[in-house]
Amino acid sequence: MFQGASSLSLDAKGRLSVPTRHRDALNEMAQGQVTITKHPHGCLMLFPRPQWLLFRDRIAQLPMSAQWWKRIFLGNAMDVDMDGTGRVLISPELRQAVGLTRDAVLLGMGNHFELWDKATYDAQEAQAMQAQMPDVFQDFAF
Repeated sequence: MFQGASSLSLDAKGRLSVPTRHRDALNEMAQGQVTITKHPHGCLMLFPRPQWLLFRDRIAQLPMSAQWWKRIFLGNAMDVDMDGTGRVLISPELRQAVGLTRDAVLLGMGNHFELWDKATYDAQEAQAMQAQMPDVFQDFAF
């Protein structure tokens, strides 16, 4: 399970250095192979390849009424490998699609990661913190 937030910087070529704490797990579970695709909230999702295959199969089974979402998730998916120093290349198309610039936030989300442009993430998190919590948290004890 991936968890935690990391503030990162993309290099001039759009490469992201995966934090060491996650790099070892990605090498062990997926031989450094990841798949990156769009998320509907304006970020990217990074999946270890085995987790991507499970997600991809679930998306592929959606009915025709979800065809555009299938296009968004599957049609934009890119398979990449971590290089020898633990970097992952984020394609220009995916960077542009979510406004990803130099400063980024990588969030562990259980079986995958979310990759956000830092300014976008900060703004959306602040907005979420100002809003009322969803009903699902009504009986949740902190």
